[in-house]
Amino acid sequence: MIFPSNRVRVVVAMKPVDFRKGHDGLAALVKNELRKDPFTGTVFVFRSRRSDRLKLIYWDGSGLVLVYKRLEEHVFTWPGIRDGLMTLNHAQFEALFAGLDWRRVRAVEARAPAAVE
Repeated sequence: MIFPSNRVRVVVAMKPVDFRKGHDGLAALVKNELRKDPFTGTVFVFRSRRSDRLKLIYWDGSGLVLVYKRLEEHVFTWPGIRDGLMTLNHAQFEALFAGLDWRRVRAVEARAPAAVE
C-alpha cells in the first residue's frame, strides 16, 4: 500500500460510517463530528457496518487521498462500537489493513544512539 511514512499518526473512528461518503463527505465528518483537521497529514480510518470494509483518508500535501479496502472472505478486527477515536501505531495499522488482528501487534521501540563513532 502507498503510505506516507511510519511517523504518520493513524486515527480510527470507532463508530461505523455511511460508506457512500467520498473524499469530501469523510473530510467533513472528520472536521465536524470528530473535531479534527483532515488536512494535517493524519490518516483517518473508518469502518463499515459489516466490518468487512474500511476507508481511510489523508492529506498528502497536494490532495486528499481516499483508500477503500474490502476483505473477500473475512472481516477486519475492530474495537467495540462507541463514540470516539482510537490511535494505532504504524505496525498495528499495517496489521489491520492486512486483515490481521492488530491487537496482537506490538511495535519494537528503539532509541536513537547517543553518539556515532
